[in-house]
Amino acid sequence: MTISLSQEALSAIAQRVDEAQMNGQSLTLPTAEHEGFDIACGYLVQDLLRERWRARGRRLVGYKAGLTSRAKMAQMKVDTPTFGFITADMAVPDGGACPTKLLSRPRVEPEIAFLLKHDIPARLRTEADVLAATEFIVPAIEIIDSRYADYKFDLPSVVADNSSSARYVIGGRPRRPNEIDLRTIGIVVLQNGEIVGEAASGAVLGSPARTIVMLSRWLAERGETLASGSLILTGGACEARLVSNGDTICARFQDMGDVTVRFVEED
Repeated sequence: MTISLSQEALSAIAQRVDEAQMNGQSLTLPTAEHEGFDIACGYLVQDLLRERWRARGRRLVGYKAGLTSRAKMAQMKVDTPTFGFITADMAVPDGGACPTKLLSRPRVEPEIAFLLKHDIPARLRTEADVLAATEFIVPAIEIIDSRYADYKFDLPSVVADNSSSARYVIGGRPRRPNEIDLRTIGIVVLQNGEIVGEAASGAVLGSPARTIVMLSRWLAERGETLASGSLILTGGACEARLVSNGDTICARFQDMGDVTVRFVEED
């Protein structure tokens, strides 16, 4: 794989992304500043970002996926989701408050999350492999936040922004993989008590388990594996919803309970 940008240029982009995420600032698209900035460059920036976070003591707990609906993939002309990583300090307690002071343009997506029960030494090849490796299926709300103005970005740039990662909430009623049909879980999203979104879990690639098959293969190509205890957010089941200070979001998952979060300006 040939990378058109120097390590120095990639490191400078990673620093700008890091600072923007810490301070709630906006970014210029890397593709607008650097000719040849492609998806491979985006993931290299993401790797450098992860190194910076680890150096500050932030603990990696798992991964997130984006562009996991067939419609979004077709729109962006890709055949695989984008991936990012999530850290322990991104978690917001179920029913708790999410400060917006350092977020630029927060939006919410209801998601199906997986918690793995053991290491996976080789790439997963089937959905059955995913389920065998899963301890619990967990309802979740992902709070995404693009550092690019008006959520206008291209694929390499959003990958460099860690696939718009920000915060996440898990809760509801965790279920064993054999207790539910991952294709047909009904999901309703309420914003301040009003229904603003409806979906079924099958909107995510037919089954959210397929996201993890793709994630495992992507990691294997990088010489990495999914570890025991990893939390994986499999992507939004419906359109992301813009939120503001004072909003309360509740995502209701069929036979899995509710996940709720409030948005406030300060801690």
